[in-house]
Amino acid sequence: MKLFFKILRLGLPLTLAAAVYAPPAAAQDPVVTPIIVDTAATIIVNAIKPKPKATGQVKFEGYVQHANIAQITVRAKGNDLSIQTFSLSEAAARKMQQIIDKGGYQWGDKVTIFYDPATVKAIKIKGKASKPV
Repeated sequence: MKLFFKILRLGLPLTLAAAVYAPPAAAQDPVVTPIIVDTAATIIVNAIKPKPKATGQVKFEGYVQHANIAQITVRAKGNDLSIQTFSLSEAAARKMQQIIDKGGYQWGDKVTIFYDPATVKAIKIKGKASKPV
């Protein structure tokens, strides 16, 4: 009980002092802050710019990830994060069938793809296929 009166005795002057020295509360004007919603922009670490040839073909150098008679997936030579899948033209599909008959491209084989940039269709594939496993 004595402790209660000590706390009350110390607290009352502080409360009165705060009331005397505190500035009066004023109404605040509402501040309208617009909410801006922004979508995240794409971050390009290292863009590979194709070099078009006079024929309109673009060259892509890299390492085979997967290949069949319909398409080939290649990881870029200088950028491990850049992977491109090319559908094969009819001529390239016939050539790919011959390569598959001999064992086909294996994961990691170095190839150069010449493709049409408008359709992203492989027109010609250069590279030596490794021996089948």
